[in-house]
Amino acid sequence: MKILLVEDEPKLNAFVKKGLEQNGYTVDSVANGSEALSLAASLAYDLIILDLMLPGQTGFEVIDNLKDFDIKTPVIIMSAINSADRVIKGLDKGAVDYIKKPFDFGEFLARIRAVTRRGTARSFTSYKLGDLQMDLLARKVIAKQKEISLTKREFSLLELLLSNCNRVVTKTEIAEKVWEVNFDMGSNVIEVHLSQLRKKLADENIIQTKIGIGYYIEGELIKG
Repeated sequence: MKILLVEDEPKLNAFVKKGLEQNGYTVDSVANGSEALSLAASLAYDLIILDLMLPGQTGFEVIDNLKDFDIKTPVIIMSAINSADRVIKGLDKGAVDYIKKPFDFGEFLARIRAVTRRGTARSFTSYKLGDLQMDLLARKVIAKQKEISLTKREFSLLELLLSNCNRVVTKTEIAEKVWEVNFDMGSNVIEVHLSQLRKKLADENIIQTKIGIGYYIEGELIKG
């Protein structure tokens, strides 16, 4: 998952960026509202974390301009301005959440995960990574110029990993999103499906393992 962090306080910017990266997220960080808009217009992000009091453009102006450019990337506001009217204004403008500073970092991460679970962060219908192509509407996968047949769970598993490209997806997340809630975490079903998926993709190294944490796909993902 690729995040654009917009925060003009240097220490907080560095702290949040480091914490997100330690939790497997890919982060670009800027301190200026105008620069944030320029990046959001030219690069694909899954989430924007946005301060309100910024040089160049305020956070509210950034949100307005994102709409003008038809950029649908979800925005979480992160601000020390925590009056009820500002929170309401931010949410009414289209932010998916409003986090008040100072905040607990564990709660901060949970709110990011909640955005992902709601599906707010995905507004794409296709993924392309090298010679791997995935059409979510037609439910087709092409690898090495050949269409391959995947089971429903294999397709969901690949979609989950691609939509979180360059981020480690934990076994718990996979169980929650691809299997039922009462999935037996002690079984090796996930590992078996991953092994089968790797073979079908004709690339044993495309799905990487982070020992003791989870799985990930790495590379430059193109979303359509």
